[in-house]
Amino acid sequence: MTARETQALLTSALLALSGWMMSCTGGAPPPPAKGTPAFYWTAARETFSAGDYVKASDHLEQLAKTDNEYIARAQPWKLVLDTGMAKGYMELADRFERGSFANRTNPTPFRRHMSEFRIQAGQYAMQAAETMFRFREKNKDPQIVLEFTYPTGSAAEIPQLNKIAQGILIQEAELEAVERRTTQREVLLMTCRAAGAPDDTAKTQELFKSPPVRVPRETFLLAFAEAFYDLSTLFGPKKLDQPQRLGVLCKEALAVLKEVPESKKTKDLRARIEKALKEAKIT
Repeated sequence: MTARETQALLTSALLALSGWMMSCTGGAPPPPAKGTPAFYWTAARETFSAGDYVKASDHLEQLAKTDNEYIARAQPWKLVLDTGMAKGYMELADRFERGSFANRTNPTPFRRHMSEFRIQAGQYAMQAAETMFRFREKNKDPQIVLEFTYPTGSAAEIPQLNKIAQGILIQEAELEAVERRTTQREVLLMTCRAAGAPDDTAKTQELFKSPPVRVPRETFLLAFAEAFYDLSTLFGPKKLDQPQRLGVLCKEALAVLKEVPESKKTKDLRARIEKALKEAKIT
């Protein structure tokens, strides 16, 4: 066999091997390059499905604050996620506060956890307010698209939270699981509200069987106006005592309500928000 024939044979063999490998992989394209919008979108989907909401929020932050092809899908998702996380940490903090009063012999660890969880709740609440501001500026669609999977977790009550409120200190390893379950629960409940099915996990799960879920704009916005008002109490004088941040959440809630048709529900909510601003001496 000549050198030319040998070279031709090797080339044919390499091409055949390459074709075989492509057939085995289904010709799958390479993963998105790190740092690209497609990379962050894929990473957010993977971490959200795994129940790692902290990382999912971080990935979505890269998409929700800059102009890219995913922003219209990333912002509503991040709003649901961060608002739910804020509510989860707020719930944990409140339970530990009650536990500190119940356990008068050893209130210190309860107060330490209370402080830590309130700081985390505050961070997610402010992230949600910032995302809502950008969302209102950019997104004017009459229907909001929720393009993510049905959240991990359960809406069932978490027994350990009652133990904590009664002044029973649980182990750190158990607390990590309770933290995860509490935040997952609140993200699930916030998803129900955003989808127009408050506290109805069965209906929400049915909606998410045929993604993406499309929600009337006013339904979506009203859910967040209510949530922001609830979260504003976190910054009241008996908790974090940060009136300026209370003002940010309340004013954003009022701005959101301007885009929602007026009803008895919106009037009552607006009155409560304005009262909170007045009591905090925020103009």
